[in-house]
Amino acid sequence: MKRGVIWIALTVLMVISMVLVSCNTATTTTTTTKTTTQPTTQPTTITSTAPKTTSTTAPTSTTSTPTAGANWWDSLGKPQYGGQLVISLAQNVTGFDAAAGPGLFGIQSSYQERLFYDDWTLNPSVYQYATNWRPSDYVKGQLASSWEFSDPSTVVFHLRQGIHWQNIAPVNGREFTSDDIVYHWNRYLGLGGGFKPIPYYASVAAWQQLTAVTNSDKYTVTFKWKIANPEYIMETLQGVGGEMCYEPHEAVDLWGNLSDWHHAIGTGSFILTDFVSDSSLTLVKNPTYWGHDERYPQNQIPYVDSMKLLVIPNQATALAGIRAGKIDFIDGVTLANGQNMQKTNPEILQLPVPTSNCPSIDPRNDLKPYTDIRVRQALQMALDLPSIASTYYGGHADAFPSPITSRYEIGWCFQYSEWPQDLKDQYAYNPTKAKQLLSDAGYPTGFKTNLLADATGDFDLYQIVKSYFAAIGVDMTIQSMDSASWNSFVRARKQDALCASANGFLGLSFEPTRQLQRLQTGYSTNWLAVSDATFDTYLPKAMAATSIDGVKQVVRTMDEYVARQHFLISLVQPSLYALYQPWLKGFNGQNFALSGVSTGPLMIGFYGARFWIDSGVKKSLGH
Repeated sequence: MKRGVIWIALTVLMVISMVLVSCNTATTTTTTTKTTTQPTTQPTTITSTAPKTTSTTAPTSTTSTPTAGANWWDSLGKPQYGGQLVISLAQNVTGFDAAAGPGLFGIQSSYQERLFYDDWTLNPSVYQYATNWRPSDYVKGQLASSWEFSDPSTVVFHLRQGIHWQNIAPVNGREFTSDDIVYHWNRYLGLGGGFKPIPYYASVAAWQQLTAVTNSDKYTVTFKWKIANPEYIMETLQGVGGEMCYEPHEAVDLWGNLSDWHHAIGTGSFILTDFVSDSSLTLVKNPTYWGHDERYPQNQIPYVDSMKLLVIPNQATALAGIRAGKIDFIDGVTLANGQNMQKTNPEILQLPVPTSNCPSIDPRNDLKPYTDIRVRQALQMALDLPSIASTYYGGHADAFPSPITSRYEIGWCFQYSEWPQDLKDQYAYNPTKAKQLLSDAGYPTGFKTNLLADATGDFDLYQIVKSYFAAIGVDMTIQSMDSASWNSFVRARKQDALCASANGFLGLSFEPTRQLQRLQTGYSTNWLAVSDATFDTYLPKAMAATSIDGVKQVVRTMDEYVARQHFLISLVQPSLYALYQPWLKGFNGQNFALSGVSTGPLMIGFYGARFWIDSGVKKSLGH
C-alpha cells in the first residue's frame, strides 16, 4: 500500500511539472505553419494605473460606483498591451467545425465571429452575463452594425463594412460580405446553393422556422421566417453556439470541411497556430483585426499577444498551475478546493458562479420500469435533497429541487417557493412512501438498474445517489463513458436505463423558448425519450403568444407540468467557483468568456481580446 501511495504521489508531481513546462514552451506536432502578414507597427503600450490588490476572505468582482462624469470602468485601470493569457480547459477540444454535429467541445469563437456580442460597456450591476442566455436588451452587433424587422417574420441586417478574413490562404484577407452569411446558412440548413441540410440542425425546431437567407447588396442580408414572432427569432439568432460562427466558403471548397485545426480561419481576433490533442492550443493575436475596445475606442484589440489553452482534466493539476502563477484562470472549482485555495493563496481571486444547469438523473421514459410515473417519483422521494445540499455541498447549493427553467431567469421560472404544497410533498425525502410507490408499481423488493455517466460528471455525488436508492431496494451500478462518446450514445438513445451528464437536464439557463423543446417528442437532445402530448403543445402555444408575458406564462406552466410528471429526478444546484489571478483584468464572471463546461469557451474571442494582463501587478507578486 505504501509503495502504491508513493507511486501515485510521484505521478501527480510528474503531471504538474508537465503542465508548468507547457505554460512556458510551445509544443507543435507539425512543421506546417500558418503565415500572416504582420503590420509595420505594433500597438503602443498604454501606461497602466493599476489599482492596489488586496486579499480578502470572500473576493468579489471588480466593479465600482462611478463618480459624476466618470465611466464605471475607470477604477479598473487603463488596459495594457502584451503578455500571454493562459487558461485551463477541463476537457479536450473535439471540434473545429460546428457543421460536424452537436456535442462538440469547440473554440470556433476564438477565430470566427457572430452577428452579435455582449455589451462591453454595460455595468455588471445592471447585467453580468453570468448565465447562458443573453436577453435582447443586452446584446450589441459584432459582424452586424444594425438590424430591423421589416415585418414580424423578416429581419434585415446591415453588416459592418471593412471587416476582413484573416490573411491566411485560401481566403487571403478578402473582405467579409453578405455572401458569407448566405453561404453559411445554405451550408447548414440547405436553403440554397445546392446544399443538403445537416440532419441535426434541420431537426432543431427553431431552424425549421427559417425559410430563406438572401442578400440585396454587399452589406445587407435578410432572414425570412415562417413564424411571425420577433422575440423568438432574436433568441434564436443571438445564440452563442458554434453554428453561429461564420466560416469562409473558400476553405470549405478546398478541404470539404473545417474539422482539421489547420483549416481554422475566420474574421476573429485570434489565429489558431497550434493544437496538440489532449494537451494544448495556442492562439496568437490577429495583427489585422478590425475591432477596437468599446471602452477605449482608440485602442485596437486584442491586448494580449497570445492565448494558451491547456487541457487539464484533473482539477488538482490545474490548481497546482494557478498556485504557481503559471495559469491565469480556471473555472468549475468545487467549494472545498476554493476554500483550500483561499487558505494557501489568498491573493488568487474567486467568484461564485452559478452552474448552468442543475444536476439530474435522467431515466429512459419509454423503457420499463421508468414508463411508470410511480417508479420515477419513488426515486425522487428516495433522495434527501436538503441533506445533500448541507453535507455534500456544505450549504453552498440550493436545498430544493429545480424545474426545467433556471431560477436565475426571474419572471420566467416557476420558482420552488411558488410550488403548491402537494407538489413540494412529492419531492420531500420520504423513503417509506418511496417503497410503497415501488410496491404499487409491481416492484415490492426493488429492482436492478444502471447509470451511464459522462466521465466529467460528479461521481462522488452519484455514489451518494446510489446509497439513497439502495435504501429503497434499487440496486444501481454506475458506468462511465468519455464525454464525446457519451453524447453520441445517449443522443442515439442507446442507454437502457438511467444516464447523467456533467451539466444536468434541469435549471436550464439558455433561451426560454428553447427550453420548450427539450422534452418534445423526437427532439435531438431528448435522450429521456419523453413522448408526451401535453408537453408537445407548449412550444406552439408560445409561438402563438402575442406578448412576452404570454410566452412567460407558457414557460411557467411547462415548468409545473414537468415537475408533476417526474420525467427526470432532480438533484440540487450548487455554485462552483472561478479562480483567477489578480493581474487578469476585465473578468467579472462573464459566462463563456474563458469557460464552458461541456461546450467550450463560446465567447473567448470576444472577451479574450478585451481582457488584459497587468504586468505591474504580476511582477509585484514575483511572476
